[in-house]
Amino acid sequence: MTKVVDDDRQQYAEKIKTYQEVIESIVHWEQEFLNTIQAEPADATLKRLNLVEQMLNLTSYYLIINEVSYSMLQFANKNALEDGRKSLSKGITYLQDMVTNYVDQPFSEYEDKVAPLEPVNPAERYRLIRKMGLTIQLLENAYGDNTKWKWFFVDLEGRFSAVTKNIFDMKNMIVNMDPRSPYYEPAVYHMRLIKKLLQKSADRFREKYELATKARQDFQMGINFLNALRRIHILLGDSYEAEQLKKKVDVWSAKMETDIKNRTEA
Repeated sequence: MTKVVDDDRQQYAEKIKTYQEVIESIVHWEQEFLNTIQAEPADATLKRLNLVEQMLNLTSYYLIINEVSYSMLQFANKNALEDGRKSLSKGITYLQDMVTNYVDQPFSEYEDKVAPLEPVNPAERYRLIRKMGLTIQLLENAYGDNTKWKWFFVDLEGRFSAVTKNIFDMKNMIVNMDPRSPYYEPAVYHMRLIKKLLQKSADRFREKYELATKARQDFQMGINFLNALRRIHILLGDSYEAEQLKKKVDVWSAKMETDIKNRTEA
C-alpha cells in the first residue's frame, strides 16, 4: 500500500470539506423534515418522496468522498462506504413505508397504501426508481466483488425490486401503457425494469441459497420473486410466459423441499 504522508491527508481533508458540509446539511434537514411530517401529517406520503430523494443524494456524496480517497490516498474510505450503505438502505425504507415491501401479493392488498401517490405521474415514479437503481449499482461497484457485503446487496436489491414494482401505477396501467398516452414511454420502460429486476432477484436469492446460506427463507424468497413476475405476466396477458414461470416455480419448489428433506434425514 502506498504510504500516505501528512500533506496528502491534509489535501484530502481540504478536498472533501465541501462534501462533508453538504452531508451535514442533508442529515440536519432530514431530522427537521421528519419532525415536520410528524407535526403536520397531511400529505405525508408525498412529502416522504423528498426523503427518498435526499437519501439518494446523501449516498452520492458519500460515494464521492470514497472516490476522492481512492484518487488521492489510494485506498477506500470505509467509513464513507458504510455511511452510504446506511443512507441508501434508509432511502429504500422510506419508500417501503409508502408502497409496502410486498413481493408476491396482489395489487388489491396494497392499493389503499399507494393511493396517496396518485398525483405522482409515471414519469416521476420511473425517474426516482432509475436514480435509486443507479445509486445501488454505484455503491455495489464501490465495494467491489470481493466483499463481505456481497449477500447484503442481494437483500438490498430484493427490496429495491419490490418497491420498483409497488410504486408502479397498476391502477392506471392499461391507460398509461397505451401508445397514445403521454406517459407511454416511462410506463413501458418502468414495466420492463420491473420484469428484469424480479427475475434478477429470484436468481440472486437462489444463488445466495446455493452458495452461502442453504436457508429455506432465501430459496423461498427466490420463489416469491418468480411468483411476483408471473403475476405481472398474467396482468399483461402474457399467458405463455406465465405458464413457463409456473413450471419454473414448481421445479424450484420441488428442489427446495427435496433439499430440506435430505438435510433432515442426514
